Amino acid sequence: MLYETVFILTPVLSDVQMKEAVEKFSKVLTDNGAQIVNTEEWGLRKLAYPIQKKSTGFYCFLEFEGATEVVKKLETAYRRDERVLRFLTFRQDKYAAEYAAKRRSLKAQKPEVPTTEAKED
Repeated sequence: MLYETVFILTPVLSDVQMKEAVEKFSKVLTDNGAQIVNTEEWGLRKLAYPIQKKSTGFYCFLEFEGATEVVKKLETAYRRDERVLRFLTFRQDKYAAEYAAKRRSLKAQKPEVPTTEAKED
């Protein structure tokens, strides 16, 4: 079964701590037999309403394929981690799976924006 999960991490984390949290949840999935299809870090965004007196949070998106038991273990890991403000996991139907595949292919085709580096004279 294909699943999508979005979780919001507390905004007081550094970039390194945020990446560690994403790796931790990815490891929970792979250790329990799931295969990660796509990972996206959407960055720091404003919340629709305050959660735990915080108005922003780091949004992270994981798309994976696995059994139902994997979802239960992942959500248990979310609940045990104090860095997670909110999470939502759902199973993709055939239309969501088609849309996600189309979205991934468009993302892969989009050229990266070149960074301008300061040149020394």
